[in-house]
Amino acid sequence: MLTKENVTPVAGDGDTCDLEPDEILELIRVVEDPDVGISIVDLGLIYEVKNDHGNVNVDMTLTSPSCPYGPQLVAEVNYILNSIPGVRTTNVEVVWDPPWSLDNVSEAVKLELGMDL
Repeated sequence: MLTKENVTPVAGDGDTCDLEPDEILELIRVVEDPDVGISIVDLGLIYEVKNDHGNVNVDMTLTSPSCPYGPQLVAEVNYILNSIPGVRTTNVEVVWDPPWSLDNVSEAVKLELGMDL
């Protein structure tokens, strides 16, 4: 279960979140796909992270449109984003273009799962 104790956000002056997208991505990394126990970041489900003075937008996808964990994953990403000091608004959008494929999976996960690189 994801709790605030699992998240250690770091922000600049505390008034407005000034984290770079890759820093926000690292915070999202704690969110795991419940079926496989692997980070949604390492599965390649996060397509884009934008931070505009504390207004954070994330485009993500799911492994399939019928993924039963979709609402849970979106909620967990929103939870992480809202736990970051200085974040004013969040928008997590599920997108289907481009469709997710195994090509999105990180090399580390592919090696862990014994997949070809």
